[in-house]
Amino acid sequence: MTGTRQDRIAARERNPKWKNVPLRIEMLECINCDACLRHCPPQLGAIFNHGADVVIVPELCSGCDKCLPACPVNCIYPFPEWQEAGYPQEWWEVPGSGDDPY
Repeated sequence: MTGTRQDRIAARERNPKWKNVPLRIEMLECINCDACLRHCPPQLGAIFNHGADVVIVPELCSGCDKCLPACPVNCIYPFPEWQEAGYPQEWWEVPGSGDDPY
């Protein structure tokens, strides 16, 4: 079951009902303002600070686009190939931990 954010964190699975692809942040363009993090809905809670980077965990991102208008440098892009491309598993250190901002 991937209904709640806690369910998605535990299963590390995206809600299969979500039709939009998850998003990604291009760190070479990002200015680390955290505006995207503040605009990510808490029930999704997909955007995190990871070291010097700001990252979006694809399984937690519904592709709702709430972060897009908040970004002053337009560095957030669709990430349709997220499963094939992969991403660092260390990104899962924060979701559900004491450092989780959501």
